[in-house]
Amino acid sequence: MQDQPPELDWTEGDVPVATRFDDPYFSLGNGLAETAHVFLAGNGLPERFRDGFQVAELGFGTGLNLLAVLKLWREAGSPGTLRFTTFEAYPMAPGDMRRAQAAFPEVAALSQELSPYWGKSAFTLPDLDFRMVTGDARETVPAWRERADAWFLDGFAPAKNPEMWEETLMQAVHDHTAPSGTVATYTAAGHVRRALAAAGFEVTRAPGFGRKRHMTQGRRT
Repeated sequence: MQDQPPELDWTEGDVPVATRFDDPYFSLGNGLAETAHVFLAGNGLPERFRDGFQVAELGFGTGLNLLAVLKLWREAGSPGTLRFTTFEAYPMAPGDMRRAQAAFPEVAALSQELSPYWGKSAFTLPDLDFRMVTGDARETVPAWRERADAWFLDGFAPAKNPEMWEETLMQAVHDHTAPSGTVATYTAAGHVRRALAAAGFEVTRAPGFGRKRHMTQGRRT
């Protein structure tokens, strides 16, 4: 079943690797720094934050992106509520999430604060409205009734998990993006950029993180 916890291997640095896709959940260098470069700066954050700002994500994984964006939201003094919706086919077990997050002391306090909520499909804090939609994103994203201001496209690598980067799914992402909304992803694979462009995004190839030369950004015009 698609909502069963994934089977994991762990590297010596306590990085979880999905055995199904043979791909790590975050950068073997510094996953938090990669999140900041690719998904936060890549979507023009925190400058675009406002009350009710909606982030949507393909691939919740360890929850690291949520911790990073909520940390930035608070540091920026953003008013009101951050809305965060994530689409995940294989939700990680709460204990595995805690183990993975322990590698990042920068978000330790936030990880501890949110720890009781891991495993829940929805929860609300004074400054956060969280929703997880489980299942095949090719079905769940088109059925979503909202639109995102910023998308984090954080599925496993296109070569390992091509279903997450299909043209029809990229079209659904576009159709569920607010006017002038953005997308960002670590991959610069040509077929991903072409799929985003065909869906209607204005696509830019930008400098990548670490050893990755390029990443991809897009804006709904």
